[in-house]
Order: sequence, then structure tokens, then C-alpha cells
Amino acid sequence: MTRSFPFHPFPSGWYQVAYVDDVPAGHVQALHYFGRDLVLFRTEGGALRVFDAHCVHLGAHLGVGGKVVGESLRCPFHAWRWGVDGACVEVPYSDRPPAAARMRAWPVREVNGLVMVFHDETGVAPGWEVPVVSEVGHDEWTPFEKRRWKIRTQPQEMAENAVDRAHFRYVHGTLTVPESEAEADGPVLRVRSKMKLATPMGEMDGAIESDAWGFGFGVVRFQGIVETVLLSSVVPIDGEHVDVWFSFSVKKLPSRGATRGVGAALVADIEKQLAEDTPIWENKAHLTAPALCPDDGPIGLLRRWAKQFYPG
Repeated sequence: MTRSFPFHPFPSGWYQVAYVDDVPAGHVQALHYFGRDLVLFRTEGGALRVFDAHCVHLGAHLGVGGKVVGESLRCPFHAWRWGVDGACVEVPYSDRPPAAARMRAWPVREVNGLVMVFHDETGVAPGWEVPVVSEVGHDEWTPFEKRRWKIRTQPQEMAENAVDRAHFRYVHGTLTVPESEAEADGPVLRVRSKMKLATPMGEMDGAIESDAWGFGFGVVRFQGIVETVLLSSVVPIDGEHVDVWFSFSVKKLPSRGATRGVGAALVADIEKQLAEDTPIWENKAHLTAPALCPDDGPIGLLRRWAKQFYPG
């Protein structure tokens, strides 16, 4: 048996590529996701765009030396300027920009403080939107605590953890195998889990509510010592690696110090769990017909739900 991923490497969906606060007016940034070079930029008027990176004139990378000029992005090679819709708006040495010259503009949204890009291998327009998460920016919740990793795996492999009950006990050391239920609703997969947690205060009931909109946007709510919400995005870089974005917010306790301390402990615990999962993800093979037992969890349900995000 060899390590392989039989599914198409780049499922459709919304994926995080930046934080909104990190993209001020005039910002230009090279990206590499979905096996492609991309460029992210914000115009002087505030419009945020993601284009294919290579200028359709003669192939220069717009994210390497490209400049924002007003409401356009200027190529570093011949100074052609591209408008927010991807059309050429100026060739400085010609009165006649080619009418057919156009950069591919990707669907992009600014929501929950995240920059989200929609990817689909066939070019289909988004069929759903990223939901607004009520806790983000609320006075009762802390600003994001941000974490990021590059892992050698694929989004579906990481997504299966949410429904793999037994691994919580035998990889992460929960006191019991969680009780889990899952429900698929179009592009959304909802998973509800209950478990016993070992804490400095003794045994405690814990619960996890996980809602995934495709593989590229997830909201996980933790209940136990302190209420915490995690926004996650697992973005394919290429056929072997993913960029993992975690953004944590904690419901404030009466004491600022207590909020900071308890929140830091929970974030550290989730970082520990991801470190425990990573060597498994990076070395496992994907089995299309695994020998499951009845108590493994709704892995089959997740795999049926996942098929909608792959072309064909």
C-alpha cells in the first residue's frame, strides 16, 4: 500500500487567503494556492481583488513588483494597467488596449475579518456564501488569536477528524470516546460531540459544535471551562500541502487576566492536539474502502457529503 489521495486535489469552496487587517489600500501580495500563482491587491479606493498572477500580455508576475495605481494594478514589465474587473484599462505606449485582454478575477469576499476566495476547477460561480459569525467583533468576545501551519495532507483528510470519534480518546487523551452526531445540509456539515474532559478542576463535561461550509470554512464552538469559537480554513497549496488558518475568540470572563489565561490554555491545548494529529496526517494513506466498525463515527456520511465539492 502506498500513500495516495484518490480524490481530486482541489475541491471547490470558499478559502481564506489573508486577514482583512493585513491588506491596506495599495497593498499587493503574491499568493500560491490551488497549484496556481495568484495576486492579491487593494485599490486606493478600497476594492479588494484576487487575479491570476501572470500578466496575459507577456507573462510577468503581477505580485512581484506590481503597483496599485488608483483603481488598477500596474504590471511591472510594460506598465499595462488592469482594472478591478480584470480588463485592461491602459497601455501607456498605445492608444488601443487589446479589447480581449483580460485577467481572470476570482470571487472574493471580506467577512468575519477574513479575506475569502472562491475556488472551483470548472469556473462555476459560488453557490453559497460564507456566513457572518455573530461572535466576531462582539464586545463580549476577544479579538482573534491567530495561528497558521503548513501541513503535508489534503483538506478531506483533516475534515474527517471531526467525525472520527475514537481518535479523540486514543490520540488526544479525552477521558471517553465522544458521543457524536452529524448532519449534512447541502454544502454544510454539522457535527455535535459530547465528551468528558480532564481539567485542573477535575473531570468536566465538554461539548464541541462544528459547522463546515465545504472544506474551506469552518466554525467550531467549544463549551467547557470557557466558551471559545474557532474559525478555520484548510487551503490547498498544491497536490501535497495545505495552508491551515486558525482564528480563536474567547468569551470574556469577569477578569481580563482570567480571560487571557484560560483562553491561552485552551489555544495551547488545541495547538497540542494539532501537533498530535500532524504526523498521522502526513504519513497516512487514504483508504477508499476502510474496515470501519459501528462505533467509529459517521465517516461514511462525511465522505458522501464531500463528493459534491469535486468535479465530475
